[in-house]
Amino acid sequence: MTFLFKEFPFLERFEAAAEAGFEGAEVLFPYDDAATAIVRSMRHAELPLVMMNAPPPNWAGGERGFAATPGGRARFQKDLRRTMRYAERLKPQHIHLMAGKAQGAEARETYIRNLAWAAAEVPEQSFVIEPVNPAGTPGYFLDSFELAEEILAEIDAPNLGLLFDCYHAQLICGDLMEAWRRFGKLARHVQVASAPGRREPSEGGADFQSFFDLLDAEGYPGFVSAEYQPRGRTRPGLDWMIKGTAS
Repeated sequence: MTFLFKEFPFLERFEAAAEAGFEGAEVLFPYDDAATAIVRSMRHAELPLVMMNAPPPNWAGGERGFAATPGGRARFQKDLRRTMRYAERLKPQHIHLMAGKAQGAEARETYIRNLAWAAAEVPEQSFVIEPVNPAGTPGYFLDSFELAEEILAEIDAPNLGLLFDCYHAQLICGDLMEAWRRFGKLARHVQVASAPGRREPSEGGADFQSFFDLLDAEGYPGFVSAEYQPRGRTRPGLDWMIKGTAS
């Protein structure tokens, strides 16, 4: 709902998505609107909230997370509690904990401690982490799928998994299908967009039909989220929605 249907006011996008055939909704940062209003829009459209991001700071001008920023543990915990107050109303299936920009051993230790704390503090909530391509966001801590795999194995929490973003996977690994074969077993949520343009998944170098067929063949149980910038109005660009469940 952050990327698609921008031709509508935010709270009207849920109904537009439902009419287009989506079965769930994802919002990057819902904090600028009252939770009550968002819940009302979701209920009217009969769309559950599949995922939202944390922490709350302004995406346009603020940091893109700080879970890995040394010295920020108190801030991370405070803002996660604020996130959970929204989550209590919106009931997202997953919450993406953003790592932020940081490097080195201290950042790694900070990231692990913060993720482990979140997973233990709210054991009933599913959390995910997302590798981000370093060319697009230089200095972002979680910049590879190998690192994500290491972090998840070290924490070993049942409610912590991988957010598999096809756009970042293609740019980081160079081969979407191979990236899924290696790391898909860790995925709780999937996002799709072409790379490098971050447009509809009907263009670009990746074969998305084969990717969707692979998800079906493996029995992937989660949602597939359309996180891309439409070339124009959203509805005409939805021809790629042939199989599976999208959000």
